[in-house]
Amino acid sequence: MNKLTIDDLKLKDKRVLVRVDFNVPLNEKKEVTDDTRIVESLPTIKKILNDGGKAILMSHLGRPKGKDPNLSLAPVAKRLEKLLRWPAKFVDDCIGEKVEKAVSELKSSEYLLLENLRFYPQEEKNDPEFAKSLAKLGDIYINDAFGTAHRAHASTEGVTRYFKECAAGYLMQKELKYLGMTLSDPKKPFVAILGGSKISGKIDVIKNLMDKVDTLLIGGGMAFTFYKALGKEIGSSLLEEDKVGLAQDILKEAEKKKLDFLLPVDFLIASEAREDASTRVVDKDSIPQGWKGLDIGPKTVELYKDKLSNAKTVVWNGPMGVFEIDKFSKGTREVAQKLAQITEGSAVTIVGGGDSVAALAKDNLEKRMSHVSTGGGASLEFLEGKTLPGIAALTDKK
Repeated sequence: MNKLTIDDLKLKDKRVLVRVDFNVPLNEKKEVTDDTRIVESLPTIKKILNDGGKAILMSHLGRPKGKDPNLSLAPVAKRLEKLLRWPAKFVDDCIGEKVEKAVSELKSSEYLLLENLRFYPQEEKNDPEFAKSLAKLGDIYINDAFGTAHRAHASTEGVTRYFKECAAGYLMQKELKYLGMTLSDPKKPFVAILGGSKISGKIDVIKNLMDKVDTLLIGGGMAFTFYKALGKEIGSSLLEEDKVGLAQDILKEAEKKKLDFLLPVDFLIASEAREDASTRVVDKDSIPQGWKGLDIGPKTVELYKDKLSNAKTVVWNGPMGVFEIDKFSKGTREVAQKLAQITEGSAVTIVGGGDSVAALAKDNLEKRMSHVSTGGGASLEFLEGKTLPGIAALTDKK
């Protein structure tokens, strides 16, 4: 990555405006229920504070319509203070005189968390005046929010026009290191596992990875659109009718490239996705009318685990079935366990996408992967080969 990084900057006594990704889940008591994204931002924040800088942290939370007190970042400030063990300052706005005053009162090695950026619609519209108001708060800019890097918003792209130095934080560097290495110089054999409910969200990823991977393993609901494209009976399984032609094109392309492109050979089926539903395991050709494929079957699990055994690089995005229901989670969990096992044997394993990450969390496997991406949409777009505006906007190294 030929972009300025936090280590290229002199931070002492500087006002450092940092875009972080504190878009974390809150419960009814307004307590943070998963602080992964906050924890991942700590190295960058600590570096600024330890170097005597003044950290001005900005983030969005959820999708507020106007100033919604239920989506205030105040609870995040409390969790951040606990994790950092460093007193937090919080201001209930992100632009304006009150905020500028709070920033002016910051001493070296102090930090201030601003209120939810999306309380202003101008943030997502990348409004120049709003971006300029944010830029007034800092001397230098750091983007450490990979999860929003695929969006050209005021705090990720617009704001960079008003700074001489715009750099990547440690989390941003980590994401780009693993995802970039995956695309540019993967250790072989390189296996991609793509699942989830729909093929439509993964089309460009599949197309981009077809020239790079040795093996592509397909799971989840998207498998049935491929099977429909092959003329198979899929019962009442999930189908994207308008993507059948596209699935046919992908299958032809895979054959032409002699790609090891695998679809499930058996499925766990039920009439409904419920914990108390009666289930059966059937061959891929034997899904009866009125039944739905809700997880990959045991033969597929073994086949996929076998394909993963010798892999040196693996990218996984999307579960193998309706993993939220225990009865249909076995395929996803077995794949996750296998990835943990090969990581210990020195394979590089990269997991992205909210559902895949949630599946890892079920069995506490996150720390047993090489890298778990904090950016669902951003990691997908990166794997599609797209330029991410939040990264493109950072200052090039000379």
